[in-house]
Amino acid sequence: MSTFSETIINRLLQHWPQGTVATSSWLKENGVSTSLKRRYQESLWIESLGHGAVIRKGDTVEWPGGLFALQTQLHIHVHVGGKSALELQGYAHFLKLSQSGIHLYLQQSKKLPLWFTNHAWGQSMHVHMTHFLPPSLGLRSHPEKDFSIQISGPERAFLEMLYLAPKNQDLQECYYVLENLIDLRPSVLQDLLEKVTSVKVKRLFLFLADKLNHPWLERLDRSRISLGSGKRKIVENGVLDKTYLITVPGELISD
Repeated sequence: MSTFSETIINRLLQHWPQGTVATSSWLKENGVSTSLKRRYQESLWIESLGHGAVIRKGDTVEWPGGLFALQTQLHIHVHVGGKSALELQGYAHFLKLSQSGIHLYLQQSKKLPLWFTNHAWGQSMHVHMTHFLPPSLGLRSHPEKDFSIQISGPERAFLEMLYLAPKNQDLQECYYVLENLIDLRPSVLQDLLEKVTSVKVKRLFLFLADKLNHPWLERLDRSRISLGSGKRKIVENGVLDKTYLITVPGELISD
C-alpha cells in the first residue's frame, strides 16, 4: 500500500470511533474512493457490513454503532424512543421487559438503508414511522463507548409510548410508567404538548397526568394545548372519560 493510502486510512481511523459503522458516502467525504475502499478491504483494514457500509476489520459493532452512522453520517431523523429510551435512561425497573427489542422512531419521509435493516444486530429492531412530533424536539445525547447517539428524553419517550397505545402498547403499563416519572421537566413537556399533532396522545397524557397529579402538572399551561373536538375511541368496550371525551379501559376510570 502506498504512503498516500496509508496517510488517508490513518487519518480516517482517527475520526472513526471504534464500534461504529462507516457508510460509503462518509468514506467518500473523507477522501476514500470506491477503488481505495476496495484496496483497504484487500489489505484487511476494513470489512463489509452490507452494501454501502463497512466496519473496522475485527471490530465488534452493535446496533448503537449502526444508529450512530444513520444519525451522523446519513443525517436521517431516526432515534431511540418510547420504552427503549426510558430503559437506556435507567427506568427499566418499572417497565415490562418481556417484549425484547429496540424501538426506533423514524420520520415517515425516509427509509432506513438495507445494511441496517437486514443486519443481525442481536436485538429485534422495531421501526415506527411517525411524524406526530418535530424530529429533534425533546431529544438528548446518550453516551456509548467512544461515541454518542440521539435518544428521546423521558418526556418525549413517554409521549411516544402513548402514540403506540393501545394496539402496540398497554395503557395500564403507561399509567405505571407515568406514576414513576415524578421529575419530568414542565418546560419540555409544554413545548412537546403544544407541538404534538396527535389529539389522542395529548388527551391520554392529560387524562393520566390528572390521575397522578405530579408536581410538574400544575406548571403546564393547558390553554396553549389544543385538544381538538369530538369524542375519541381509544379502546373497544371501554368507558368514556367525560373530561377528555376518550373511551379508555374501565380500570383506568376512578370511581
